[in-house]
Amino acid sequence: MDQKIHTFDTTLRDGTQGEKVAFSAYDKLRIAKQIDNFGIDYIEGGWPGSNPKDMEFFALARKHTFDHARIVAFGSTCRTESDPAKDPNIQKLIEAQTPTVSIFGKSWLLHVKEALQTTADENIRIIYDSVHYLKEHHKEVIYDAEHFFDGYKVHPNYALDTIKAAETAGADTLVLCDTNGGTLPTEISQIITEVQKHIDTEIGIHAHNDCELGVANSIAAVSAGCTHVQGTINGYGERCGNANLCSIIPNLQLKQNYHCVPEDNMGHISGLSHFVSEVANLNPNDRQPYVGKSAFAHKGGIHVSAVMKNEETYEHVVPEKVGNRRRVLVSDLSGKSNIRFKSEQLDIDINNDSEELSAVVNKLKEMENNGYQFEAAEASFELLVKKMKDQYEEFFSLEGFRIIVEKNITGTSRTEATIRLSVNGQMEHCAAEGSGPVHALDKALRKAVHRFYPEISDMHLQDYKVRVLNKKDGTDAQVRVLIDSAHPGDSWTTIGVSRNIIDASWEALSDSFNYYLAQQYQTHNQKAI
Repeated sequence: MDQKIHTFDTTLRDGTQGEKVAFSAYDKLRIAKQIDNFGIDYIEGGWPGSNPKDMEFFALARKHTFDHARIVAFGSTCRTESDPAKDPNIQKLIEAQTPTVSIFGKSWLLHVKEALQTTADENIRIIYDSVHYLKEHHKEVIYDAEHFFDGYKVHPNYALDTIKAAETAGADTLVLCDTNGGTLPTEISQIITEVQKHIDTEIGIHAHNDCELGVANSIAAVSAGCTHVQGTINGYGERCGNANLCSIIPNLQLKQNYHCVPEDNMGHISGLSHFVSEVANLNPNDRQPYVGKSAFAHKGGIHVSAVMKNEETYEHVVPEKVGNRRRVLVSDLSGKSNIRFKSEQLDIDINNDSEELSAVVNKLKEMENNGYQFEAAEASFELLVKKMKDQYEEFFSLEGFRIIVEKNITGTSRTEATIRLSVNGQMEHCAAEGSGPVHALDKALRKAVHRFYPEISDMHLQDYKVRVLNKKDGTDAQVRVLIDSAHPGDSWTTIGVSRNIIDASWEALSDSFNYYLAQQYQTHNQKAI
């Protein structure tokens, strides 16, 4: 590979400024370990001068050995009319005991006058003194020139003077920040090209995504000469977020041959993305490039047919290079290629030229016309094909159920489900109470089958979604129910459709149980063999 690009992750600091993003100190340590394992060069852990939680993280980090990354404490220049040696914020940076510190200062005269309410010369002074003081304390100093591009567009000489002050004071890297995220890639390239004529120190880029250009601006900056790139995992950050390292890194390394992380680690980027989403308790963005669930998903029959012959026809990189995988969706747009691919993936033998392949395609389209959506419920699709192939094993059959919902004058409600099942030729009649009809039905079903299949206690309902399909019919409308279920190490989705929400829920619920049991007994049989 060619030139080394220094990668700087600020998920634990800038990323936490995003809406609904919050991490405990222990969460931050867990994420930092994974980012270090991936091969990022710098991990910005937080602002020790702003809150106790970040100081707790730095205390935890000092007890852990990081194999690759340098932990970074973040802060600002000292206050106006003050000495860095007496500034509480600067002192907190020293107390964090990190090898590297990142401090920001003002580049835009608008901020100097309106936010700091000081003079242009005093702003230059506090930048120089702060960087110089930290260098005297043997810190690697990364200077973030806040609002640099906005400032440069209005007063280019002054913006340059601010970073020259940091350079003269000994800053190791000068990071040009598009803090408002409003600069275009062409402007980024032009400005960085001009800046390099006046600066000898390494230059970096810190882009925000307010114009959906965070990644594009970061790539443009590197092409113009930046060798240090900042961003966050999944693009978390304030407002519209920061530049997304999960796109920047593969774009630079796979497309332009820059060296960002160890080559063998690139396949872990999808796992890192999903790990951070889980710790943040946020749903992963399925449509995120490279790492999203839909990044290599194919739905149109023509696309699928071409990809099966040569994946380059509709894939710009091999999915496995970024730890992802190819998916083929089945829907009313499917052709025989979709069904053939999915059947092979599910290890179901369907003759390519047989009538049964056409029958599956026609059945699929008929059901999707009635409201089913198998691209979102692959477990139900697998059961459907196995039923049509007479390969379906029914672990229980429904004889009937009844659900009673009571609400008394005090406002107290009670829900009870009674179910009759035939399990292994025996009749099971069970009842259970729940917080609602579906919960009660789930509990009654579990109680009925548990004696025969005790492993059912290892699976649980993870999510339940209802969608009204034809709103004009009001409460008589057809509804689609999707149930996400899981057990340690696996998850799956099933579907039900009906005008009766309980019937739709039962269809999805029973499919979920049958799918899980089929997987368990298939695994047991394979082990026995």
